This record gives sequence, C-alpha cells and structure tokens, in this order.
Amino acid sequence: MWIIPSTAGGVPFTATEFQSTGNIITDLTEDMAAEQKARTTYDNILRLVRDDPDVAEPIKFLRMREVVHFQRFGEALRTVQDHLDSKNFYAFNPGFDCCEGNAK
Repeated sequence: MWIIPSTAGGVPFTATEFQSTGNIITDLTEDMAAEQKARTTYDNILRLVRDDPDVAEPIKFLRMREVVHFQRFGEALRTVQDHLDSKNFYAFNPGFDCCEGNAK
C-alpha cells in the first residue's frame, strides 16, 4: 500500500502547488501578497466569531502568524534589494538575460 499526499478532496499532491518563478523579487512579493490575503481571511472570520472566544483566540493566533510572516518576507525583500546593483534596482532574470540571441 502506498501513502500518497493528497488534498482533503482526494486530489493527489503535485509540484504545481509551488509558485516559483526563479526571480527572487517576484517570488518574495508573491509570498507577501499571499500572507496579506490570509490575514484578510482571518480578519473576516474574526468579524463573524468575535462573540466566541474558543474560536476567536486560535484565529487571532493564526492572523498574528500571517503578520509576522509578511514582516519576515518584507525584511528578506529589503535585504535582496539592498544587495542589488544600484544601476539595476529591479534586477533581471538571469536565465533570460544571459542567453545568446536575446536583445540587450
């Protein structure tokens, strides 16, 4: 018998679940956006359950975790930007720009 990771609906896990472009600025910005979307979801849940502390407290914890993740991704993005060539602040995709035949 094989154990295969799958969703709650029984859909098998695939590598398509990962969102990565290979461009660190794009990927970190996308990560930050995902954290903000999750925080918004928790905010909306809290509006509905504020009268039930047994539900609200775990949601508050999860919301705070999203805030911290957003901050850490932001710090990582700032570090990356601080180490970029000042003439090319927005960087480039080395896999695209380094190949022969591409316009420079």
